[in-house]
Amino acid sequence: MPSPTSVRVDSWAWAVRLFKTRSAASDACKAGHLKVNGDRAKPSQPVKVGDEVRAFVSGTEKIYIARRLIVKRVGAAVAADCFEDRTPPPPPKTEAPATVLRERGAGRPTKRDRRLIEQLRGR
Repeated sequence: MPSPTSVRVDSWAWAVRLFKTRSAASDACKAGHLKVNGDRAKPSQPVKVGDEVRAFVSGTEKIYIARRLIVKRVGAAVAADCFEDRTPPPPPKTEAPATVLRERGAGRPTKRDRRLIEQLRGR
């Protein structure tokens, strides 16, 4: 059977494992979390080979280029061959300020204690 020339965006996003369920992929489209070539995608919008798909997943935007079109969900190794991940690497994490531990029952910190705590936290 020849491969299709276009596939629904919600079906493709589910098949390449961007979302756990097809209904989750469809809901993401309806909420505007999926874009095809820069435009908001409806669940039925077609995806073709070479299209850029941007998915806002778990708080970050991921950028994918469709390399192969599939309709059915496949194994993770096969699904990884169906797209090219163009997501830029996340920025390096900044070092967290030191946590200040006070003895339990030590009471309210004095003005001097508060200044030292603020200095440790980098404020």
